[in-house]
Amino acid sequence: MAAVSTVSMLDSTMEVDKLTNQIFSILENKFLFGCDDPIQMAPSVAGAGKSLETGKVRVLSIDAGGSTDGVLAAKSLAHLEESLRRKSGKANAHIADFFDVVAGSGVGGVLAALLFTRRKDGGPLFTAEEALRFIVDNGRKISRAEPARIFRRSFKPSKAFKKVFGDLTLKDTLKAVLIPCYDLTTGAPFLFSRADALEMDACDFLMADVCAATVANRALELKSVDGRTKNSAVGGGVAMNNPTAAALTHVLNNKHEFPFSVGVEDLLVVSLGNGESDSITGNLKTSPASFVNIVGDGAADMVDQAISMAFGESGSKSNYVRIQGHGILGKKKERKMESSASIAEEMLAQKNVESVLFQGKKLAQSSNLEKLDLFAGELVKEQDRRKTSVLPVVVLKQASAASPRTSSATTLSSISSC
Repeated sequence: MAAVSTVSMLDSTMEVDKLTNQIFSILENKFLFGCDDPIQMAPSVAGAGKSLETGKVRVLSIDAGGSTDGVLAAKSLAHLEESLRRKSGKANAHIADFFDVVAGSGVGGVLAALLFTRRKDGGPLFTAEEALRFIVDNGRKISRAEPARIFRRSFKPSKAFKKVFGDLTLKDTLKAVLIPCYDLTTGAPFLFSRADALEMDACDFLMADVCAATVANRALELKSVDGRTKNSAVGGGVAMNNPTAAALTHVLNNKHEFPFSVGVEDLLVVSLGNGESDSITGNLKTSPASFVNIVGDGAADMVDQAISMAFGESGSKSNYVRIQGHGILGKKKERKMESSASIAEEMLAQKNVESVLFQGKKLAQSSNLEKLDLFAGELVKEQDRRKTSVLPVVVLKQASAASPRTSSATTLSSISSC
């Protein structure tokens, strides 16, 4: 029996050594010879007796303000964080612990910055509940334009943001962060990116300025930390109301930070809307701002439809979830006394009306709250799976070891990036 046991141990040791050699072979191919194709590298690991399970990149996307001034997304995040804490058993878990990439537009960009900027002790600046309170207290000031003057702003949000972020910059974020604005100088969308900031100082901006730019409803002049890059910005809602497509493009075209992501099957995506705009149910002749809101909502729906089609009917149930509020606002006069918070609560409890490309709309089987709870379970499973993973899912660039690369943001032909 002892001899059999010894043979078994030797076989086990040899298999581990073989697997170790295969892993080093992958690293050699990738970092010495520039082999970036995970499909080519996978068979050698599988041949060692184990399948290549690299997990999924977790993506969070947050829309611009919508009819709830960002409160629907903020409440969704608070609920999601509470669910993640409950399912993971970690009472102090944060949203940033369970996502690798965040893209936020307009007030969604502010939420992304609050939840993914690093404080001095290494954790995120805000919990989701704290971010919700910030949006409830300041949301209308930072996301609403004056009627009939969509590029006029009486409130300067940079002061509020400066108080929160101080001198922190894009380099001080915890994960991959993407926040858009529209640059009037170039006449194109502009994407603030952590990866670009770590690559060159000319792409690093103060987080206070990034937030001010993505919610700006009139031209806002800003410049990079080193003063070399200048931008005349208006809000991210003009550039991309729903930034999910930009986030997915960033991941799938960035083999340095996400080496094994080849398609949507390698992603877990949460896309948070903020309710359809009041303008859709109101008088379309009231102001040009009404048409701007309708265009933004339409673009957001088209992005959702395209991504849903990309994931497919079966994949969308486990890998992609969209939270949005539809059809409960009613006439503006009837609900003008209600807060965005109460409207957001109703939207979370409702079953979302989902758009299907070329097939109209259908009612979802689960409520928004139920969908968030289910997806929290998927995020926790991915977190647990990584504890025993052989290969890394994400290799984020660090400030102390930034190496040159071509920014994935430049792969979007319509987006200006550093």
